Amino acid sequence: MTLFVLNLVGVGVFAASGALAAGRKGMDWMGVVVLAVVTALGGGTIRDVLLDRHPVFWVRETANLWAALAAAGLTLVWVRFRQPPRRALLIADGLGLALFSIGGAQVAEGQGLSGVAVVVMGTFTGAAGGVVRDVLSAEVPLLFRSTQPLYATAAIAGISAYLGLQAAGLARVPAALAGMALIAALRFTAILLRLGLPTFRVPEEVETPPGEGPR
Repeated sequence: MTLFVLNLVGVGVFAASGALAAGRKGMDWMGVVVLAVVTALGGGTIRDVLLDRHPVFWVRETANLWAALAAAGLTLVWVRFRQPPRRALLIADGLGLALFSIGGAQVAEGQGLSGVAVVVMGTFTGAAGGVVRDVLSAEVPLLFRSTQPLYATAAIAGISAYLGLQAAGLARVPAALAGMALIAALRFTAILLRLGLPTFRVPEEVETPPGEGPR
């Protein structure tokens, strides 16, 4: 029950991040709802399709869809009466990443996947919704921005810790909560301190003008 409630919270905060992104792009109310729902449910939907789980999670448990719709509505009301903090989108996205990554890892565990596959599926579940949100709002996804603080790396670390704690004998729920806390802590610390991975750049080849050989 605790993990189910946390999953609904994850749906809500991801939906809020989608609604805020839609508001920054000046979308109408329908655009806000659509972007909120796609952000909240997109990662888990793609995960379920890849794992051949039918029906997908929000069709099987419609509380997820209602949570996304409710969060979108509450965000509309909140923004109407109060200016959201500048980093509200990053905070909501970070919380959603923490909650969904561990939730996705647990789904992959239930399918009997290996540890590496569990980490990949959990990370994908946590990050894919934000990628879909950014693509639909015509933004470079947070996951791929060279100036973006740690994102998928935080999810990988938290899921790995979750699996490691279980292997060490800790119960599933405390291990999940510890993994979520680690993901959120890493993400928020990275935002505050602007911590990111090194960028990879390939030097561009300088074209030689016609008629001139190498010097």
